[in-house]
Amino acid sequence: QVQLVESGGGLVQSGGSLRVSCVASGLPLRAHHMGWFRQAPGKEREFVAAISRSFSTVYSDSVKGRFTISRDNAKNTVYLQMNSLKPEDTAVYYCAASTSVAYHNGLQSSYNYWGQGTQVTVSS
Repeated sequence: QVQLVESGGGLVQSGGSLRVSCVASGLPLRAHHMGWFRQAPGKEREFVAAISRSFSTVYSDSVKGRFTISRDNAKNTVYLQMNSLKPEDTAVYYCAASTSVAYHNGLQSSYNYWGQGTQVTVSS
């Protein structure tokens, strides 16, 4: 049974930092491209960042330069380091796993497995 479990969310002040993690079980992380998405209240889920099996990264314009995605295959874990947080970063953050070569296109349909999400709230 495949499970992706996010953790590390919480409440942080504007300008602060937070790191969220995603631990995978039931699938070999090294065989998957991994992504982070987020969904703010009343909005569609949107792409945040992705990291390939070979550690190439891609980011949405809204987080580029502030967020960093990384992976530790030995720990079956993917991370999203978020710096210079803004109130508009408030959302539920989801990790997802993909075996598609199109993982970098940011489309949810390119991802096979999803976590349950972790809430990140940035206060102004």
